Amino acid sequence: AEKLPEIINDSVCPVDAKEELLDECESIWKQMEECQSKLMLLGTETLLKSDAKLSLLMMRVKALTAEYNQWQKRSPELISTNPDVLLALGKEELQKVKNDLEMVLSTVQSKNKQLEEDLKREQQWHEEQEQILDTLNGIEEETKTQVEQLSKKRAFHELQSKMLKLKIYKEELLNALGEFLEEHFPLPEKGGSAKKKNSSEEPAVELITLHEILEILINKSMTTPHEPYVTINDSFWPPYIELLLRYGIALRHPEDPNRIRLEAFHV
Repeated sequence: AEKLPEIINDSVCPVDAKEELLDECESIWKQMEECQSKLMLLGTETLLKSDAKLSLLMMRVKALTAEYNQWQKRSPELISTNPDVLLALGKEELQKVKNDLEMVLSTVQSKNKQLEEDLKREQQWHEEQEQILDTLNGIEEETKTQVEQLSKKRAFHELQSKMLKLKIYKEELLNALGEFLEEHFPLPEKGGSAKKKNSSEEPAVELITLHEILEILINKSMTTPHEPYVTINDSFWPPYIELLLRYGIALRHPEDPNRIRLEAFHV
């Protein structure tokens, strides 16, 4: 029963303290207004009309400077020494600070939440881009492999086609050459054979055509280009050999006249 009046007095004291504080503030404000009025009235009677504005501004500067200096010299004074007033003001200021800090905290938390969401989206986007990049790299590697394989296959088919064309062209040339040689360079005898002079009992040696001689020389130069010489035997008709040598189609071996080779027309 004794503590209840103290609680009631505590609830009434802040109201009295606020009224007291307001009265003191009004009193100080009235004093400031009086000082400002006195400063504004100093020296106004001697001013000329042309210099009124400039002088007024100068006076304001002087007044503000003097006020500033005065405030610099003065030490801060308490508005009131009443502990209830000070307690009420402290509570009010602390409440304001608390409200401001709560507002700042709420803003920071909201901003952090937004940043976390943005970070998650950026990380997800980064992972998606890495997956896309890996997929594109895989497709690129597969495409390169396919292109290389296709290029090799294409080159191989082109080479086969060229070789086939060359083979066909070679056969056509050989056929044309054979027809030309058979027509213009037939065998010397109708039977296609000749006997040796020294022995009539030995079997006759069958002569080969000029076409066959050229084929032997061509095949020899193609199969063994490092040793293209062919040994002349009895089946080679001498007039054909002289014909080939005279027109530069064949050449004799520099050390062995019984060996000839085809002229290297491709060199």
